[in-house]
Amino acid sequence: MAIDELLDEHEQSERVREWLRRNGSALVFGIALGLAAIGGWQWWQRHQADKQSKAASDYQAAVDAIQASDKAASAKVQAVPEGIFRALAQLELAKSQLQANQNDAAIATLRSVRTSDPALTAIVNQRLARVLINAKQADAALKLVANGDSLVVLEIRGDAQLALGQRDQARDSYSKALLKAEVGTPQRRLIELKLIQAGGTPPKTESQS
Repeated sequence: MAIDELLDEHEQSERVREWLRRNGSALVFGIALGLAAIGGWQWWQRHQADKQSKAASDYQAAVDAIQASDKAASAKVQAVPEGIFRALAQLELAKSQLQANQNDAAIATLRSVRTSDPALTAIVNQRLARVLINAKQADAALKLVANGDSLVVLEIRGDAQLALGQRDQARDSYSKALLKAEVGTPQRRLIELKLIQAGGTPPKTESQS
């Protein structure tokens, strides 16, 4: 090997050693920080999995209590950590309360649901609106379904408007709902009956012509 090549290798190794002397502590710190971050992330994942597992277990205990008509069912629902599982447990509790003709309790339960899931929020509002209509609180129900144009929302809105004596608005809501309902389904037939009750005439379908 030529002398100049040896000198180049020696110079390079000296540069590496010098760089390590200057940056060694930062390099070690960076590696340690990276390892800590990985360990922290793994701990956080395990922690979240444990929380979800406990929430699921508490939810099942609450549902079992509801189905068994246990007097402690409401307390067990409240024991479920806040989040999707508690919201689902509250929906089950409200359903059982309605079946027991405990309308006021069902309304209170549905109003206490807290969720950041838009789809679940819509379901809660729809169920609460139906209960409020039956409880002669159609004005409050109408506020819950004032927006949206899904079949379910339009039908409930029509129910609230009809209960308030707003027959023109109810006919409009039912007519719009029929445009979204599949021909021949029980749901469509029910909406047609509601439209007739509101003074309207259901449009004829191909099967009726």
